[in-house]
Amino acid sequence: MPSSPDLRKSSTSPQFDSKSKSSYIDDAPELLDASTAAQRPPIDYSSAGALVRSRVAVHYVHECDDDGAGESRVGSADDADVFLVSFKYFSLFVIYTPYTIYQYGFKGWGKMILRDGWKYFFLAACDVEGNFLVVKAYDYTTLLSCMLLDAWAIPVCLFFCWVYMRPQYRWTQILGIVVCVAGLGMLVASDEITDKDWPALSRGKGDAFMIAGATLYGFTNATEEFFVRKRPLYEVVGQLGMWGTLINGIQAAGLEHNLMKTATWNGATIGILVAYTAAMFILYTVAPILYRMASSAYYNLSLLSSDFYGLLFGLFLYHYHVYWLYFIAFFIVIVGLVIYFWAATPEEQGKLDPRAPEYVERRRDDGNNRVAGQV
Repeated sequence: MPSSPDLRKSSTSPQFDSKSKSSYIDDAPELLDASTAAQRPPIDYSSAGALVRSRVAVHYVHECDDDGAGESRVGSADDADVFLVSFKYFSLFVIYTPYTIYQYGFKGWGKMILRDGWKYFFLAACDVEGNFLVVKAYDYTTLLSCMLLDAWAIPVCLFFCWVYMRPQYRWTQILGIVVCVAGLGMLVASDEITDKDWPALSRGKGDAFMIAGATLYGFTNATEEFFVRKRPLYEVVGQLGMWGTLINGIQAAGLEHNLMKTATWNGATIGILVAYTAAMFILYTVAPILYRMASSAYYNLSLLSSDFYGLLFGLFLYHYHVYWLYFIAFFIVIVGLVIYFWAATPEEQGKLDPRAPEYVERRRDDGNNRVAGQV
């Protein structure tokens, strides 16, 4: 989802499952020679630009190790991307699952797991793997390729929304999508003009990872919208967190168990982890509300403006030099969002009637005929 956001789903570097990495770093990173692969370079937290450049260098050394160029390396906690994402899912699980049990009771919650748990398991699996594939794509292909191919999530989301809810798309909505993608194109063009890209280690592999990840993002966003329009938000998000913790934890144990043995934790790493987990918790909580108020397609279009908001922080914190085309690109994306709902109403995107499952009895009889969880 939010992005996966995505991870879904929706901010600039540094981020562990970001859907878009920083596209306005001043200098392209210099990759290390393979002869230095035996010793992992340190992570530099002095600025956002230094952090991204050092992270790219770390990933390059990791690839050299995989190819046999290096024999040993020192682990870094923030390099364990899969493991660190587990905290995001765990935070959703520990907050929303107890509240679901409070509303449904243990018996009702158990019935929900038995009857509908497989649906949420499949949703969580797609969300976890979407995040994983997108992060891996940044390791292999270029920044510009990632930004362009990530937009593939938009038509995928539109298609599955149509499959689930049969919304009547107006021509103005199609126009709004085209305008938003045009704004993305201008953003990518500005990065190309200012040469803010990095070399690709394996473009074909990275592009394939990004297309697959974007497909899963679009599918999970549309599917989650379909669920939250019929079920309480706390049930859907709690189940996503529970199954996501399980799936992501198993994957982290299989892929990063050696790295976690040598990982070093420090104040900066823990601070970034806490901030990232808090941001993702908010995103995964707010995104379903936006799905109900508008649609998951609108959510994906809105993510195209995320780089600009990250840039605003960079202007004040790190004094970035901004290329003039960024402002025009952001304005065009906003215009596209306005056009999308200029004539169409959110109610046309799908029926909204969130209710607890029929097989779940009310937690208590308070004289109110409202079904538990009708929020």
